[in-house]
Amino acid sequence: MKLSMRLTKFFFVLVVIALSCIAPTQASAAADKDKDKKEKPREGQSIDAGSFGVFMSGHRVGTEKFSIDQANTGSLIRSEFKTENDPNLAVQDSVLELTAGGDIRRYEWKEVSPGKAQSEILPNNEFLNQKWTAGPGEKEHEQPYLLPPSTNVLDDYFFIHREVLVWRFLGATCKQEKGQTPQCPIKQRTQFGSLDPRQHASSPLSAEYLGREKIIYKGNQQEFNKVELNMETGRWYLWLDDQLKVMRIFIEADNTEVLRD
Repeated sequence: MKLSMRLTKFFFVLVVIALSCIAPTQASAAADKDKDKKEKPREGQSIDAGSFGVFMSGHRVGTEKFSIDQANTGSLIRSEFKTENDPNLAVQDSVLELTAGGDIRRYEWKEVSPGKAQSEILPNNEFLNQKWTAGPGEKEHEQPYLLPPSTNVLDDYFFIHREVLVWRFLGATCKQEKGQTPQCPIKQRTQFGSLDPRQHASSPLSAEYLGREKIIYKGNQQEFNKVELNMETGRWYLWLDDQLKVMRIFIEADNTEVLRD
């Protein structure tokens, strides 16, 4: 089924730009494999930047500031999460580095406040390995995962990771014939693997494009692209604008809403 005609060629141009380092062809990934091992991504074009407000039962409980930058060697996704209206301020940040082939080069999470825990995930040959500590001077723990570096990182509280996953999903499923409007299959599930570093757990998930939907966003009726993520913890619904930026997320299980500021 065709997307609305409002989805112009810019829709797919952005997908190509954003996914050139997230979901390239196998040939491109293979060609860059050796180069990726030696180079770290340099800061380049900004793909997205901003902040999300996190609301529970209508009350703002947190803010996530994020940025996604792309260079010829890969992508750099940075995020900082802070609690709001909480006497015990909690702050944590993360940096996700992806190769030009879309694989995990490095993932780092740090607790800034109130504790000082930290965690790092690196590829170890064909699989992933995580090391973490609960704080300075604490014993270091290590856990290997039988997961490939192409696994999607979906850490707690970092909602921008879901945007990256949706870009990957749309880049893999949406098609465009020459001169035609882009087409995304409606309600066709695509399976992915994911890793939640804070929970030290991996799980499968599925993504579906549900079409266009009109919702009230910041007091006005607007039409967005709707995607469903079905995970072991429940369903997440995401609404994206015509530039494929996540504007709203609703987490069904705990009545949590995430809105772009």
